[in-house]
Amino acid sequence: MDVIELGEGRPEIAVVGAIHGDEPCGPRAIERLLSEDPTVERPVKLIVANEEALAADERYLDEDLNRAFPGDPDADTHEGRLAHHVQAELTGCTTLAIHSTQSYADPFAVVDSMDEVTRGVAPHLPVDVIIQTDEFTEGRLIEHPHTLEVEAGLLGSDAAADNAYWLIRAFLAATGALPAPGADDVVDAGGRDDVDVFRLRERIPKPSAEEYEVFAHNFRRVEAGERFAAADDEELIAEEPFYPVLLSAYGYRDQFGYVAEKVGAIE
Repeated sequence: MDVIELGEGRPEIAVVGAIHGDEPCGPRAIERLLSEDPTVERPVKLIVANEEALAADERYLDEDLNRAFPGDPDADTHEGRLAHHVQAELTGCTTLAIHSTQSYADPFAVVDSMDEVTRGVAPHLPVDVIIQTDEFTEGRLIEHPHTLEVEAGLLGSDAAADNAYWLIRAFLAATGALPAPGADDVVDAGGRDDVDVFRLRERIPKPSAEEYEVFAHNFRRVEAGERFAAADDEELIAEEPFYPVLLSAYGYRDQFGYVAEKVGAIE
């Protein structure tokens, strides 16, 4: 774990990248920010979490770090021990965790619940969607108070690294650490006037098969009777209307993604 502190005093703002070692967008964005030698108005902590997995270009070494929180200093796994140390570094911090995904190219945010930090920060980020996970957070960093996750774009893409940089800049502006990015600079998030909120309802299981396909689009309503995915020749048909979230053919080992409901928007 690499921890860099900017400014003087104890940081109450943090950014975390490389929770997954195959997601380099966070470290690349942190490096880009540091190369500018920014003068912060509030102290900030920047963390590259799973350096070992990042060097190996593997999602993790022993177990998924984003399922290992709060961790244990005496855990048998590298990620179990690392989770403990990462969480200790984040004590007292409002935190942005940077990720990337195989399911959606545009940035979006993921939160445990719609608390005051989410309502105060998320509308200032270049995202047009927030996913509220509720009970689907076991072992994830967003269980830590005052933490937002953002998915910066497609796994391994230059666009995700660029998006991650602007997400960090916008987050640091929203928390008073940096001036706000210029309107012509920040990544386009669809020109939204508000941010749609979707609440996860249940997982979509993935049957055992050789090949998988998805036909639906994330955050677009699927109607009852509509096919939305397939496992080999078996098509999955919606029994009732829903919004697919994090839906992808190969993003998860045992599920296609999630069934969600649209619960409103924040401005």
